[in-house]
Amino acid sequence: MSEPLFVIVAILTLGGGLGVVATRNVVHAALFLLLSLVSVAGIYLLVFAEFLALVQVLIYGGAIIIVLIFAIMLTRSQEYPRISDNPQWPLAIVAGLAVFGVLAASFLWNLPPASEPEGPGLAKIGESLFTKWAVPFEVVSLVLLVALVGAIIIAGRAGDRE
Repeated sequence: MSEPLFVIVAILTLGGGLGVVATRNVVHAALFLLLSLVSVAGIYLLVFAEFLALVQVLIYGGAIIIVLIFAIMLTRSQEYPRISDNPQWPLAIVAGLAVFGVLAASFLWNLPPASEPEGPGLAKIGESLFTKWAVPFEVVSLVLLVALVGAIIIAGRAGDRE
């Protein structure tokens, strides 16, 4: 694995995550989340997990962010009081630093083996997805479609009441 490229992608991932937490604009937070998710797809590519990278970009980078932006646009944020700073932020910083310390220590003490990673390949995963798992895949897509139509109907009825 190319270490300088990994460092660049890791910095983009962390920067996107910090942007999500630090910004006060929810649309900017969604765009920072997109940056972070696409950077995670870059990490998947660096470890030769092409299918996971493709799913990360299509499902999370595309569909989830679009649904999130639709939800932001459909909610009436002016109806809610402005959220001020939470008084528990010092506790959140301590908890975040503790989690970071535990993760950093576990990564440093349990170094990965030096062998090259090897994945099953996109052809084998695609064949399995569209033969063995075709029906569950379609059922999930129908459930998500029904949920989206229901959300649109609920949002339309809420707009009619005004």
